[in-house]
Amino acid sequence: MEAPSSSRLAIQPEIQTKPQADIKPDITELTREELTAWVRDHDLPAYRTGQIMRWLYQKHAISFDEMTDIAKTTRGVLSDHFSILSIKKQQVESSSDGSQKYLFGLSDGRTIETVLIPEKTHHTLCISTQVGCAMGCRFCMTATSGLIRNLSMGEITGQILRVNRDVTDGRPLTNIVLMGMGEPLANYDNVMQAIRIMTVDPDGLQLSTRRVTLSTSGLVPRFEDLGRDSKINLAISLNATENTTRSQLMPINDRYPIEQLMDACARYASTRYALTPRGKITFEYILIRDVNDTVDDARRLSKLLRPVKAKINLIPFNEHPASDFKRPDESAILRFEKILHDKGYTAIIRRSKGSDISAACGQLSALRPAF
Repeated sequence: MEAPSSSRLAIQPEIQTKPQADIKPDITELTREELTAWVRDHDLPAYRTGQIMRWLYQKHAISFDEMTDIAKTTRGVLSDHFSILSIKKQQVESSSDGSQKYLFGLSDGRTIETVLIPEKTHHTLCISTQVGCAMGCRFCMTATSGLIRNLSMGEITGQILRVNRDVTDGRPLTNIVLMGMGEPLANYDNVMQAIRIMTVDPDGLQLSTRRVTLSTSGLVPRFEDLGRDSKINLAISLNATENTTRSQLMPINDRYPIEQLMDACARYASTRYALTPRGKITFEYILIRDVNDTVDDARRLSKLLRPVKAKINLIPFNEHPASDFKRPDESAILRFEKILHDKGYTAIIRRSKGSDISAACGQLSALRPAF
């Protein structure tokens, strides 16, 4: 993975604080190349790399004893050198709508939250990429803690592996949204390593790129990298149609104003989706009463997105104690949606699940101490 150059730094450099090491390192922190080198250095046959990865990512093993098609002596060597999954499930809260919010403990005592969302035929998992967040968006609970550190590759994929063992109702976990705590593009290298395990590596999680979505507040310098390095879906947290309001809601807009953001989106769409006619960037628009929910806002949004292949997710604001913002009246929400429909857009009102357990969009915090 190419290291970020100084010219690409956005709000601040990536904080690469590593979790405190367990007595044994977590094997899920190894890339395929690193595991291959370890296998070679310990005089094991090369095919062991694929075997180990399939047990971790496809069979969801949490102990080396479960890897029954690997010789017992080899399992012993692995157990002597590694642990599996340093990320630990500490608490699960269940919503009345079926959603579940996981509190995970990390090896340095920090915590993160992850949300499992049941759909009709499958499950979607909303995962975190940082402990806290530096973006400072005024509508987001996560922002109240600031950025503490990036998650490692193993901590990102570990959320999927831990939750996958709990999905037993016959509906597979097929969709991943990187929309939890943190700004994914501010933790670019670790996120991309995790996405390779999710979508590219034949011995990894084997998720379809069409079912993995990364949501960003708009770190424009990383768009070109993302288009080059992956084929996953891109979602933009937009939330306003002019710079004054967006800067008030999202400080990143002072660095990358709407004009620059939309120009980057147009370039991304013209290259990334040039050969995929159905490909579109998703624009997330959190509707906040008396802030961005007017008829004029809807009309400006329809004009703003015209140069881009776009679809729109309208998200009525999920109220929480850290914000004085309010959810719009239902009539205002429906009026906003109708204007966009009349302009020819695919616009969907996303009724966030899990609000009764503070698991809806913008409500994650993990401010509770580790147990």
